[in-house]
Amino acid sequence: MNVIDESGILAISTRLQRLADTLRKDGVLIYKANNIDFEPKWFPVIYTLHYKPVLSVVELANEIGYTHPSTISLLKELEKEKLIRSKKDKADERKRLVLLTAKGQELVERMRPVWAIIKAAAAELTNTQNNIMKAIDEVEEQISLQSFFARAQRLKSEGKQMD
Repeated sequence: MNVIDESGILAISTRLQRLADTLRKDGVLIYKANNIDFEPKWFPVIYTLHYKPVLSVVELANEIGYTHPSTISLLKELEKEKLIRSKKDKADERKRLVLLTAKGQELVERMRPVWAIIKAAAAELTNTQNNIMKAIDEVEEQISLQSFFARAQRLKSEGKQMD
């Protein structure tokens, strides 16, 4: 065990980032092993547009839980790859609607069996029925009620510290 592992909850962000990086790197390898040229960072957009075929940029950002600028950055990459396209909303010319291209739809069909494998491998990692997902849901729900920063500020003002 290293110092970060021994630090417990204090290093939760570091540990989650490390885990996410490991899963992302292996995700690239899984896609490559299946002859699919795909970046895991594109997943939220592609997956969402597969299930909700036409969304505005704002709706898409809300669906994937990313900021508007982060979403725009991903969309630019995906447009460059010709996996998505955008069009103006006829009802509101200011809105840009995003959808998968034929190439994007074909990619999704090729990825669906790979997603099933990824899902099975991820479930196997947890050894139980989605306990990690339940924990993530719980933390996200708690953060929606009061941010991590706000909690730290409140605890500081209350003079509470844990060792």
